[in-house]
Amino acid sequence: MMGWTGQLLNVDLTTGRIWKEPIGEDLLQNYLGGRGLGVRLMRDYYRLDPFAPEIPLLFSVGPLCGTAAPTAARLGVVSRSPLTGTIYDCSAGGRFAWRLKAAGIDVLRIVGRSNSPVFLQIDSSGAKLHPADKLWGQRVGETVAALSEHGSVAAIGPAGENKVLYANIMMGEGNSVGRGGLGAVMGGKMLKAIVVDGDGKVDIADADRFAHARQDVIRLFKASPVIYGDLGIAQYGTPALVDLMGQRRMAPTENFRKTHFADAGNYSGPAIRKEFTPKNHGCYGCPIQCKKSAQDGTPLPEYETVNHFGALNNIKDLRSIVNSNNLCNQLGMDTISAAATLSAWGEVRGEFPRAENIGDLLLQTALRQGDGDLLAEGAQRLSQQLGKPELSMSVKGLELPAYDPRGAYGMALAYCTSNRGGCHLRAYPISHEILRKPVATDRFDFAGKARMIKIAEDCNATIDSLVACKFSFFGASLEEYAELLSATTGLEYTPQKLKEIGERIYLTERFYNLENGFAAEDDLLPKRFFTESGSSGDGIEVAPIDRERFVEEMQKYYRIRGLNEQGGFVDSTFLERQP
Repeated sequence: MMGWTGQLLNVDLTTGRIWKEPIGEDLLQNYLGGRGLGVRLMRDYYRLDPFAPEIPLLFSVGPLCGTAAPTAARLGVVSRSPLTGTIYDCSAGGRFAWRLKAAGIDVLRIVGRSNSPVFLQIDSSGAKLHPADKLWGQRVGETVAALSEHGSVAAIGPAGENKVLYANIMMGEGNSVGRGGLGAVMGGKMLKAIVVDGDGKVDIADADRFAHARQDVIRLFKASPVIYGDLGIAQYGTPALVDLMGQRRMAPTENFRKTHFADAGNYSGPAIRKEFTPKNHGCYGCPIQCKKSAQDGTPLPEYETVNHFGALNNIKDLRSIVNSNNLCNQLGMDTISAAATLSAWGEVRGEFPRAENIGDLLLQTALRQGDGDLLAEGAQRLSQQLGKPELSMSVKGLELPAYDPRGAYGMALAYCTSNRGGCHLRAYPISHEILRKPVATDRFDFAGKARMIKIAEDCNATIDSLVACKFSFFGASLEEYAELLSATTGLEYTPQKLKEIGERIYLTERFYNLENGFAAEDDLLPKRFFTESGSSGDGIEVAPIDRERFVEEMQKYYRIRGLNEQGGFVDSTFLERQP
């Protein structure tokens, strides 16, 4: 079998037992890896509480990991989110994924709960647990420094230890398994870190075919203005979007009360470049190198982070935003949820936090001290407890990212159909509504959006299962990655077959969520977006979304998905009929 190792490594933290077992070829071929394979392996566990010792925490690589396929040195982490209650996956790039695959492992499955802090060490010869009492309480950088001589590190910070509901798992190279709180799941298991140092190689079925497919991908990357253009992400990173979203009047401001922030130029891509003269870097083996860092190595924030620690909290100070990003990384917290929760808290109180106070509030949150104990619960729970549930700008409990849905109706729909909650990456319709030239669709019109979102969700489920970076698809397509996969595995995969796999994964996730109590009323935006206008200017008026028209398009989406009017399954045996 090429591409996959066919091996799953089990670790039971309660008993200390570690053992391998084979993964069936039918599961690998029908779910690929990453998100898809992880979701399939949750079939017997998806009803468990996110903090139940028995719930698995799954680290799953893809069939292209370990090869020279562009942007494929990634893995997916899958469990159930303590923040949202949904089935949840996040992906991250870096050497960790590469070295896990090199240790002969497709999936690492961690269950149980240790009586005391531990870290897990894996290499090509096996795996073992070590005491981590001296690491418990340490920040991410200190933990990585203590363990990196043994290989690539994935670790939690104090936020994960204290079960902050949006705690991250941080990779030693600076990438994060962000959103949804899987770091809290890891902390609940008393697992401080995992360190991996495999040295094996991945065999490719057809090296010549693979090389040709790879050349096609690189050629398409170079031709993409979004990737390598003068204002592309290779040049400026994702903060290249700051000016564009500002001009479109869809930059979330003051907890989504407004959609334009006059001082956003302070933290735009060019402003960051002028202030810090950034160094380029990126995930292991990635040709795009979209990550940026200051000359002293301090990671510079992504678009979502600069907007949310900027406009969303009415802060214009670039240094404050950079410090907030760095502190969240060291404490192990998701920047989007942390900033959005602060913003909801600010609107409830009638005063947004000041730049000079953000650091103390983030530290209190990670330690669950003072106001931080409530902030650690996320925007939805915080707003409910403070008597203002309508001020949580979230869907299914997940705080919305930095694209105001009043400015792009495909995104409005995608936030609600996303299985993990208010996420921009499940369908990423911005690529169709804003970034493509000519623009593929009217952003203030729902016409055709239901079908567009369905297709994009299926494609992205496949991408997350390969596991490749979504930025690749600003240039390449499933056609090129189907060629890479076919060349690697020796099995024939077409774009259509990959989309069918993606549809299976999406519907499996939705089935899990419905079984856990989610319903059509959870596929809805906060009331604000239907009753309040956004900001105007430059000849653009951002009106409230027509709720009746939104519901019509959601019903159309359900029909296209083969669901009933309540968003449920017509056939209750769906799961039983899947591989």
